Amino acid sequence: MAKNKTNPTHEDVSAFIAHFADTEQKRLDSFNLIALMQEASGFEAKMWGPSIIGFGTYHYKYESGHEGDAPLVGFSPRKAAISLYVFTGLPNHEHLLSDLGKYKMGKACIYIKKLSDVNPEALKKIIKSTINYLQTKYKS
Repeated sequence: MAKNKTNPTHEDVSAFIAHFADTEQKRLDSFNLIALMQEASGFEAKMWGPSIIGFGTYHYKYESGHEGDAPLVGFSPRKAAISLYVFTGLPNHEHLLSDLGKYKMGKACIYIKKLSDVNPEALKKIIKSTINYLQTKYKS
């Protein structure tokens, strides 16, 4: 079975942002996202793999037998956009996106150009809903 590529590391989150975020705006947004996600999740920021800042953790196991650990929520300040890993993708959670603001959807994440494009309260609701869903679905 394939080994997961995205695992928690001991890398320094602030050093990662300073090195990886390609603009001052993205660096500021990254630090503000850390504060927002820590407040909404109750978890400290931790590096996952080479480029994801994650909050909390859960252990998943699929019917296929594939299992591993992943952050409950997270983000990455990528070059094209900030990738937010905060949404379940479930149809019954889509209403949470209505007040979010300006974003694009990917297969597994939400893309934003800058943090000021989104409503922070709506983002906190999405984060809390996602954490609740994952902790309920993947009880240890």
